[in-house]
Amino acid sequence: MGDENLFSRQLQTKPLAERLRPESLEEVVGQDHLLKDDGPIGRMVARGKVTSCLLWGPPGCGKTSLARLLARHSGLEFEPLSAVFSGVSDLRKVFERAKERQFSGIGTLLFVDEIHRFNRAQQDSFLPYVEDGTVVLIGATTENPSFELNAALLSRAQVLVLRRLDDEPLEQLLKRAESEERNKLPLDDEARTAVRGMADGDGRYLINLVEQIYAAEPRHDLTVQELLQIVQKRMPIYDKGQDSHFNLISALHKSMRGSDCDAALYWLARMLAGGEDPKYIARRITRFAFEDIGMADPNALPQAIAAWEAFERIGSPEGELALAQAVIYLATAPKSNAQYVAFKASVNAAKNTGSLSPPKHILNAPTSLMKDLGYSSGYSYDHDAEDGFSGQDYFPDDMARETYYNPKEMGFERDVKKRLEYWANLRRSKNS
Repeated sequence: MGDENLFSRQLQTKPLAERLRPESLEEVVGQDHLLKDDGPIGRMVARGKVTSCLLWGPPGCGKTSLARLLARHSGLEFEPLSAVFSGVSDLRKVFERAKERQFSGIGTLLFVDEIHRFNRAQQDSFLPYVEDGTVVLIGATTENPSFELNAALLSRAQVLVLRRLDDEPLEQLLKRAESEERNKLPLDDEARTAVRGMADGDGRYLINLVEQIYAAEPRHDLTVQELLQIVQKRMPIYDKGQDSHFNLISALHKSMRGSDCDAALYWLARMLAGGEDPKYIARRITRFAFEDIGMADPNALPQAIAAWEAFERIGSPEGELALAQAVIYLATAPKSNAQYVAFKASVNAAKNTGSLSPPKHILNAPTSLMKDLGYSSGYSYDHDAEDGFSGQDYFPDDMARETYYNPKEMGFERDVKKRLEYWANLRRSKNS
C-alpha cells in the first residue's frame, strides 16, 4: 500500500503535459491527415516499417510525441537529441551506440529536435548512417525545410507537414486534462473558449495554461477577466527572421492585391502584434504602391510615402494608424501591374540589344564636329508642332519599335491608354 501511494505521489509531481503525452498513435490529436489509413504515417504503420522523415510544424503540435510513438510501434530504440544542446561529439556517440545495436539486430530511431539548427556539415554527417540503415532519422523543425535543410538530406527523408491544433483538438486536450485531474476545469464557457484561443494552436502551451489554472485553486468558474489575472496571454508566434515573417508579409501583400481591405488590415495587425518593425512594413507598402497599382492610381505612391513619413515623425503606436490608412487606400485602389511588367520588359530589351546608340537626331551637338557628324540633324521640336507631337522615332536606328507598356482599363490608366492610342495613330499618320 505504501509503495502504491509513493508511486501515485511521484506521478502527480510530473508536469501535466508529460502525464498527458499520448500513449498510442490513436491518442494523437489534430493530425488525422498523416495518421489515417491512406496518410503517410498510416501507410508506414500498415506495412510495419518506419522510414526517415522530417516533421515540419508549429510548436506544440505533437512532433516529439509522434517520433516516440513511431519508435515504440516499430520496435526501434528511441535516441533523442536536441540540435540546440548537441554537437558533433554527441552525434558520434549516438551513431556508435546505433552500430552496436545493429550488430544485435536492434534498430535505432534517432529523433533530432530543431534539426534546422544544425549547420550544413552537421546535417551531412547524418547521410551515411541514414543510407546504410544504422539509424532511421526523424527530424523535427518549425522552419521551412526547403530553406533550412540541405538538399542531400531532403532527398533522403520525406517531409511531413503537421498542422497547428484548431479548436476541436484543443478541446479534446482540455477534456483529457479534466479526466487526468478528475476535476472540471473551473472556467465558464466564455473563458473556456478564451483559453483555447490563448494557446494559439499550441497543445503544450494549452496544457501548461490548464496546469496554472488548477494550481490557482479558484473557488468558482472563472470569467475571462478573472482568467487573465491568473495566466498571461501568449504573444503571437512570430520570428522576424524566419518563415512567419515572410508568410505574413506575403499575406498582407496578396490581400491588398486582391482588394481585400479587411484581410489586409488583419495581416497588418498580426505583424505589428508580433513585433515586426513598422518601417519594414512601410517599405513593403510603398513597394506595393508602384508594383501593383502604379499608374492605375498615381496617388497611391504619395499615400504610401506619406504614411511612412508620418510613422517616422509620430512613432508607435499612434503612427501605426497612418500605416493602416495606407493599407486601406492601397487595398481599395484600382490595380495594375502594367508599369511593373513594362519595366521588366524594357530591362530585358536593354540587356539583349547591347550598346546601340541613340539616333543622331536626338543627340545634342554642342561642338561643330558633332554638328558635322549629324548630331541633332533632323530633330523636330515637339512644341513647334501644331498638335504638340512630332511623331519621330526615339529608338536606336538598328532597333525596331517595341511596346512595353500596355495600360489596363483600370482607374487613371484608362486615360493613359487613350493618350497612347491617340499618339500611336498620330505617329503612324505622320510617318506614312
